[in-house]
Amino acid sequence: QVQLVESGGGLVQAGDSLRLSCAASGRTFSNYNLAWFRQAPGKEREFVAAINWSGSSTRYADSMKGRFTISRDNAKNTVYLQMNSLKPEDTAVYYCAAGAGGRLVIISQSAYNYWGQGTQVTVSS
Repeated sequence: QVQLVESGGGLVQAGDSLRLSCAASGRTFSNYNLAWFRQAPGKEREFVAAINWSGSSTRYADSMKGRFTISRDNAKNTVYLQMNSLKPEDTAVYYCAAGAGGRLVIISQSAYNYWGQGTQVTVSS
């Protein structure tokens, strides 16, 4: 079992930056691939970014490429999402997720077994 706790959300203006953190506890953190998803009001949850167990491979949703960066610190059992140039359409609850580790990065939600409770990000125009 892996427990995930997100932090770092908040209210910002368009163009600002935020860094989300997700602290993990439980089983060996470095065994897992990690991802961020988000869900805006009235919309389905969507993929944001993912990173493999070693940090050697990452993937991003097209709309986040160049603005968001996912990283992990296995020594601190933490995964991060650096978000720059935020837009009002980035407003959502952001969720951290963990799934079976491997070299390949999977973007499907079904690949992730453990989820955090989410952190709210609100971007005002």
